[in-house]
Amino acid sequence: MSKKIEREEVSSRRKLLVSAAGVAAGAAGAVLASSSAAAASAVSTSGAGAEKRTINSITTKDGTLIHFKDWGTGPVVVFSHGWPLQGDAWEDQMMFLASNGYRVIAHDRRGHGLSSQPWSGNDMDTYADDLATLMDTLDLKGATMVGHSTGGGEVARYIGRHGSKRVAKAVLVGAVPPQMVKSANNPDGLPMSVFDGIRSGVLADRSQFFKDLTIPFYGYNRPGSKPSQGVRDTFWAQGMQCGIKNAYDCIKQFSETDFTEDLKKMDMPTLIVHGSDDQIVPIDTSGKAAAKIVKNAKLIIYEGAPHGLPTTHKDKLNADLLAFLKS
Repeated sequence: MSKKIEREEVSSRRKLLVSAAGVAAGAAGAVLASSSAAAASAVSTSGAGAEKRTINSITTKDGTLIHFKDWGTGPVVVFSHGWPLQGDAWEDQMMFLASNGYRVIAHDRRGHGLSSQPWSGNDMDTYADDLATLMDTLDLKGATMVGHSTGGGEVARYIGRHGSKRVAKAVLVGAVPPQMVKSANNPDGLPMSVFDGIRSGVLADRSQFFKDLTIPFYGYNRPGSKPSQGVRDTFWAQGMQCGIKNAYDCIKQFSETDFTEDLKKMDMPTLIVHGSDDQIVPIDTSGKAAAKIVKNAKLIIYEGAPHGLPTTHKDKLNADLLAFLKS
């Protein structure tokens, strides 16, 4: 696929998202023109003017366009998002940390958000390699990598494949490692039928499936919860930005990938945050299990918190992230 076609595709999906958000047509045109120009521009790796960079893209070796945001100055924090979302899922943490003296970077995984939607390469190794391309292109050093859900697997696989020469610390939030599906090596995992159900939902009516998924994702089915229609709409809008083939392929990656050996290579200080009431990635076979494998892990359990805790418990997570970064 040519870069011109990819950029037209990105521009088209950006227009859809802006429209869904209800932005006036005239204002949207100006925003889209500015964003497209920024995305098409070459990536600057110099320190000067870095604080002005808000939207950029890189191209991987197979021609996939990876969109990312890069805000602020200071020590670097790199975010990896969950399925089927995009880098904007971290906006609460990025806004907070950039306002507190950190440079924050979040990319849209291939097939997700405003990145290209390639037919192939939708696997965890390639996700990690795309992230390596981003970090190498920006020449990031001493970074703290933060991953939520599938993004936590991406962080672990990055370190497993590319080492920790650019990484000072890591944070796994509601993350999928070491492995989600039940197997001989993971007898307490979830049955394959759970993930087959997700695949069926995506193929049958993914728009409705994403809307329904927001209920357990954010714990809105629990007594005393206060569902936010805005949060649910945002999840749906981001999910619909993900290509259906990319979304479908990614299910196998977050459910079946065994990250055990990757976790063993994480020798840097690592914070593991997990909600005790995570209905998507159960804590016993994920957060608690990962904490037993990672050498320098600290596990913090948010009592009663759901999978989408970066949103529902953003103030607590922001404070814990800042404390960990400063430690």
